[in-house]
Amino acid sequence: MPDEPSRVSGARAAWRLAVGTFTVFPVRPVDVDRAVAGRAMSLAPFVGVLLGLAAAVVLEAAGAVSGSPLLGAVLAVGALAWLTRALHLDGLADLADGLGSGKPADGALDVMKRSDIGPFGVVTLVIVLLVQVAVLSRDDTAAWVALVAAVATGRLAVTWACREGVPAARPTGLGALVAGTVRRGAAITVTLATAAVVVVLALVAAAGPSLLDYCWPFDLRSTFGYTSYSGVAPYSELTYGYSVDAGPRPAGLLHHLSDDPYLITAAGLLLAMAAGLGAAALLRRRAVRRLGGVTGDVLGALVETATTVTLLAAVVLV
Repeated sequence: MPDEPSRVSGARAAWRLAVGTFTVFPVRPVDVDRAVAGRAMSLAPFVGVLLGLAAAVVLEAAGAVSGSPLLGAVLAVGALAWLTRALHLDGLADLADGLGSGKPADGALDVMKRSDIGPFGVVTLVIVLLVQVAVLSRDDTAAWVALVAAVATGRLAVTWACREGVPAARPTGLGALVAGTVRRGAAITVTLATAAVVVVLALVAAAGPSLLDYCWPFDLRSTFGYTSYSGVAPYSELTYGYSVDAGPRPAGLLHHLSDDPYLITAAGLLLAMAAGLGAAALLRRRAVRRLGGVTGDVLGALVETATTVTLLAAVVLV
């Protein structure tokens, strides 16, 4: 017999709903109402931080073991898709097909409900995944914290999409459950808290050591006998017994304003998060006007849009 919904406190129920909605990890069923749903959507960015850290470990570890930043980026993006059951990518593809169909709201919603993926969805997925991999494959010690910030921002976009005044496109489904459940004050508070977490991680990244130096019991670089791409001399690594020097990485825009790595990393990531949220807000506005409100697919598309734009902005700024 399926598990009966458990009666737990509102905070625990909200956390279980947030984890169950945004990750692949199973949770015990809980009684859910719109109050619990609102709390869960407010907790979404913190689930994003945990997902981002898990993907960042894959990024750093795979890059250190293989000596290839590109392979690390591919595996990190793949791990993130697995940890989220690829639901957000599916939502992005469905929304692209729905908006690209040119049909009225009802027809576009019907297109989004189909199990197959059309040409608009395929092209959008390919572009988004390629952009994410390309950005994360850069030879930079700040790549891991940019990934964490981007993943958290993607879920923060959902928090804002569920604020009061944003309608649901359908009377049923995830969108109907969570639309309009988050108060503006709660969204602002969660945004500030998420930004504070990112700033702390940015300061850690700016200190120089790789993420693995904080969470790994041994040095993968010395173990496998080469200098990692995230070591002291970026863009220079020892591969198969000879040195490959690709030269210095082009400085981000903020490097022209300051030489302080702590200020550059923290300010750059905060600006990148703002850019991601702005892009998600524009897409949300388009979806509401076109479809009449938000759906689960729209929320998934907002996650991937905010994540990708945040990564793009980070590589330009930091």
